Amino acid sequence: MSDVIEPRLVSLDEPLGADKAAVIRALAGAVVAAGRATDTDALFADAWAREEKDSTGVPGGIAIPHAKSDAVTVPTLAAARLPEGVDFGSFDGPADLVFLIAVPSASTQDHLAVLSTLARSLIREDFVASLRSAPDTATFVRLVDEALAPEPEATPAPVPAAAAGAAGAAPAGSTDAAASAHGGRPVLVAVTACPTGIAHTYMAADALRAAADREGIELHVETQGSSGATPLARDMIERADAVVFAVDVDVRDRSRFAGKPVVQGPVKRGIDDPAGMIREAVAASSDPNARRVAAEPGAASAAESQANEHLGQKIKRVLLTGVSYMIPFVAGGGLLIALGFLFGGYDITDNAQEVVLGNSLFNLPDGGFLEYLGAVFFTIGAISMGFLVPALAGYIAYAIADRPGIAPGFVAGAVAGLMGAGFIGGLVGGILAGVVALWFARLNVPRWLAGLMPVVIIPLVASIAASGLMIVVLGGPIASLSTALNDWLSGLTGAGAIVLGLILGAMMGFDLGGPVNKVAYSFAVAGLGAGSIDNQVPWTIMAAVMAAGMVPPLAMALATVLDRRLFTPVERENGKAAWLLGAAFISEGAIPFAAADLFRVIPASILGGAVAGAICMGAGVTSQAPHGGIFVFFAIGNLLMFVVAILAGTVVAALTVIALKRWVRRRPVEVEQTVAAPQVAVA
Repeated sequence: MSDVIEPRLVSLDEPLGADKAAVIRALAGAVVAAGRATDTDALFADAWAREEKDSTGVPGGIAIPHAKSDAVTVPTLAAARLPEGVDFGSFDGPADLVFLIAVPSASTQDHLAVLSTLARSLIREDFVASLRSAPDTATFVRLVDEALAPEPEATPAPVPAAAAGAAGAAPAGSTDAAASAHGGRPVLVAVTACPTGIAHTYMAADALRAAADREGIELHVETQGSSGATPLARDMIERADAVVFAVDVDVRDRSRFAGKPVVQGPVKRGIDDPAGMIREAVAASSDPNARRVAAEPGAASAAESQANEHLGQKIKRVLLTGVSYMIPFVAGGGLLIALGFLFGGYDITDNAQEVVLGNSLFNLPDGGFLEYLGAVFFTIGAISMGFLVPALAGYIAYAIADRPGIAPGFVAGAVAGLMGAGFIGGLVGGILAGVVALWFARLNVPRWLAGLMPVVIIPLVASIAASGLMIVVLGGPIASLSTALNDWLSGLTGAGAIVLGLILGAMMGFDLGGPVNKVAYSFAVAGLGAGSIDNQVPWTIMAAVMAAGMVPPLAMALATVLDRRLFTPVERENGKAAWLLGAAFISEGAIPFAAADLFRVIPASILGGAVAGAICMGAGVTSQAPHGGIFVFFAIGNLLMFVVAILAGTVVAALTVIALKRWVRRRPVEVEQTVAAPQVAVA
């Protein structure tokens, strides 16, 4: 018997519930009962989170819910043969064979490979039929063990070169470079990949191979799964007439397929409609207007990989990309400026550049070594902060048009700084540069011109267009808007500042690192560069946001200490780590608690974050560092009130979540399983 399944993990012909949530929960309970996981709720939550991303039903009445989970101690396969099918989202109807694949978050490649073998076996109709007719759990387990057993190695017989070219589809990740010329048959290559890389990746690969065999097409597949990937050989890719991407994540090293006609869809389509994808790829191979992988891993490539995004998702991705690349400049620059003030005093701003240029370690200024050191730190920090708007604009353009957008984006950002348009000008300039670069990258140009496009023509034209518009048309109005916004923020005192702190703090606790949290954080970081001794409002906003973001994990950690009985053993262990995560301003430390009890943890986090944000803004606490939590104490102004704000928010949130857990009753699990499946994962 293998070490992933045993009879206790198999349920035959017993109803486990009317919907897929109930079935998954029952199988998760079986895994825990077998001593292979520690917490049914945690395992269910992880499996349900995967299910909500994309349903796990596949053709043939089969479902393969799966998850990596901290609750799992031993890689495990649990199975159920249901007396009546349950809808798992497959296009061909409900599933009566359900396999729950549960693996620890840090699983070995060997175990992942074993479990992916099962997923691929489920493509075989004879194997599925034998499972449906198995008389008892022992037989069922034996059949699964046989499918999981490695095939005996055999010495392959010599194959003539001509025969090799006519061979069927190569194994997953094949790098066979010895195949002959096409011989009249289309040659395709494919990549399959899903978020977890356990089941769908390999099922899609096998389904595509089977469809290609039926169509008489040579297909070579690269599976980019959790058990590793063997890249397709370069000459195999060069021989291919077209490419199939059945993926839910980005294709690794996509530029290898540059210039090839491409058909792309979600990994589920590779399982549900492999023949359709194969036929489309064959048609694309002879269509001069077919969509192609970009010749440069640039704009078109980026657009293709995000083709199925909604407008809101695209906007969020583009803006957050710019902010994420900008943060290192702000973090380093802000901390260096804070160190400059620490060593050189607040009047270091008046003469830092003169001190740096006119003095050295062997020619110290009148203020001595500390003044010189402060001037050095302040100067480097100010230079770093000077990249804030150009980096924001440059990487917004990069998110839109990939590498061809970087240069025009940086130039547009620098122009925004010159015009006084601030970070709003950087946003607008980056978007303009990215759109223009993307439009030019999509033009069909002669081959002799294609090589010049990404390195000369696109940067030149996009820079002229975006920066020219910023100077001639947009710079002035945006600068006026930025000035008005800055004046409004600077004028916030008393109740106005407290209300702003309440709003920002609540946003930080709303989704623990999600889009709303990121909006508040991005707002604070983007304005940080405008802070100064004379205008400290941007620094107070940053302090409020950071303090509020520290509250949720600290509150959950405190709650597990105040009333241990309300939390599972896994949550109590997570609580120990949450102390450090919260202190370091990592809001995501509260996510394990929210995943298990969303409707109690999130309201408590919102309330605690709002309290911390309001106290910070009301007390005028400042932070010149965009991250680091208590560990950047030297960059915090009014450190005592910063700590008071965090403590107050933490206590409020902890007491709130305890009160909600004690007195706001949850519906019984049995009712949730049969009445409101989606709420099981979060309530």
